[in-house]
Amino acid sequence: MSFNRNIKLDPNRVQTRSGGRRGAAIGGGSVLAVLAVFLLSQVTGVDLSGLLSSQESASGASTSSTIDTSICTSGEAANQYTQCRMIATAESLDAVWGEQLPAQGGTAYAEPGFILWDGQSVSTACGSATSAVGPFYCPGDSNVYLDMSFFSDMESTLGAKDTPLAEEYIVAHEFGHHIQNLLGVMGSTDRSRSGADSDSVRTELQADCYAGVWVHYAATTVDPDTGTAFLVEPTQAEIATAISAAESVGDDHIQQRSSGTVNSDTWTHGSSEQRVRWFTTGMNSGSLEQCDTFAVAGSQL
Repeated sequence: MSFNRNIKLDPNRVQTRSGGRRGAAIGGGSVLAVLAVFLLSQVTGVDLSGLLSSQESASGASTSSTIDTSICTSGEAANQYTQCRMIATAESLDAVWGEQLPAQGGTAYAEPGFILWDGQSVSTACGSATSAVGPFYCPGDSNVYLDMSFFSDMESTLGAKDTPLAEEYIVAHEFGHHIQNLLGVMGSTDRSRSGADSDSVRTELQADCYAGVWVHYAATTVDPDTGTAFLVEPTQAEIATAISAAESVGDDHIQQRSSGTVNSDTWTHGSSEQRVRWFTTGMNSGSLEQCDTFAVAGSQL
């Protein structure tokens, strides 16, 4: 999904941080360990302190971030550089939700913080997370955190194609958790349980649906600075890559790749089929009401 070249971007829409040098393996562990941590710990809105290193070594000391956002001033830059694409995606999400959340949810939209980081770990109000966690939202500080290595890892480790719309879907999912936080979902659900019918899974599937809502409106919502739509209408091929990304982060897919077995009792995000279906529901309907995963019986989830 390409951005219109002439839209204007604000490089200050994101913050950048570094958590020090990264080890040879993601998060300092094996691929199987990364998959396990990703599965068990990418649950947004919970304390991530279980991912704390026992102590931060000298090589993990905070350093200046290597992420350069100064070049991110236009849609053309967003189409060339991943960090600029993150900024453009955030601004598009802000514009869409700035219109749709009051109109459909009766709630004013407040922008979340968006932290791009590189390094070994990042400190948040939800605890200190390693790069193995993947992107996540912390309701304690209303920030979305994204380790810039994640997209290449998504391709090499989880089997998803690293394409622009796939990257944008991941960001839109995390912003979906912020929408849930603004609507009170984060504070009213029990996300301590796992399982195919758990609140954890329902929360994640709803965030997938909200990501789809963003896709529904993204090509018609305009940049307030230029009056130009943020995004070009996505092609079916581009939509297929976002669907592939949703499939790749399904609990069953991750379990199958990591251990060769599937156990729905431990699910925290939902199956590949569920994640695709709810993303598609949001994309086709553009409706928050259609994204109410908590009103669906377990057998239909």
